[in-house]
Amino acid sequence: MNTGRLARILLVTLCVLVATSLLAAPKYVLRFNHVLAPTEPYHEGFLKWAKAVEERTNGELKIEVYHSAQLGVEEDILEQIRAGANIGQNTDSARMGMYVPPIAVMNAPYFVNYLGATTPEEALEALAKLKQTPTMQKWLKELEEKYGFKVLSFMWIQGYRHFFTNKPIRKPEDLKGLRIRTPGTPIWQESVRALGAQPVALAFGEIYTGIQTKAVDGAELVYANISGGKLYEVLKYGSETGHILLINFEVVSAKWFNSLPAEYQKILVEECDKAGVETSLKITKELNEKFKQEVIAKGMQIVTDPDIAAFMKAGEKAYEVLKLVEARDQLVKELKEMQGN
Repeated sequence: MNTGRLARILLVTLCVLVATSLLAAPKYVLRFNHVLAPTEPYHEGFLKWAKAVEERTNGELKIEVYHSAQLGVEEDILEQIRAGANIGQNTDSARMGMYVPPIAVMNAPYFVNYLGATTPEEALEALAKLKQTPTMQKWLKELEEKYGFKVLSFMWIQGYRHFFTNKPIRKPEDLKGLRIRTPGTPIWQESVRALGAQPVALAFGEIYTGIQTKAVDGAELVYANISGGKLYEVLKYGSETGHILLINFEVVSAKWFNSLPAEYQKILVEECDKAGVETSLKITKELNEKFKQEVIAKGMQIVTDPDIAAFMKAGEKAYEVLKLVEARDQLVKELKEMQGN
């Protein structure tokens, strides 16, 4: 083969490789961040969401999922989202409440109980309808237009949060004097305070060392967090207060979202809701018991008889302090009207 022909073949091959690479490159990329370990079911759920979106958009919209806060701490990520970056974050209504205060009500003590939901299935059904209420639509619009956050979904629940400490907790008085780790937003802080403990803001990844160094006496989390973070190594008791059904929000930049084709926007939201429901049911129906048994096997003792009525009564104080009673009651009213009750 002469040198000229070989050169032409190499040139053609190179052009084909470059063209293939360009064709395969996604047109839109979302870098999605969460603080949880890669072993937790949410990570798997986000990967399924990413796969479904990529398939439905023929590879033009790609979601890159980053676990363990690899892109940075949540507060910094949220500011990047506001600035229009192609970044998403798994967050909650408490942090969104830093911008639109009344939406934080969804993270208040026993919120889903007020919606009439007593099971995860009922909670997810109520949340789907809640998103359509006039008041919720108003809050979501304000988050988008005034603060730059597009809430894709809040159909992601991690199960009920309990108190994990080194002493059994059966009534609010048992929490007196205990420093309990909780996120630093007002609704989390006031909820823990209302339930009887002293709240301490601490990053999720610092809980283990915080307990070791006595900076905190415990935390309020779901079983998956205890197992994933190996917190059973430093905590002895899990007290099933179920004081908050953890409802997560998946948010992206409104500016970035609005730059997508309308069909891709629809796909992103639909698949996020779908993956959220699937993951939530898997966690609440299958995995919570598995994680519970794992921590028991590691030596943690579970308190199954806390006085829920007493905790629910105590939790009312958080609604009052943050002036969320009206917001809660309005949502309940609109939801009942939608349900025809």
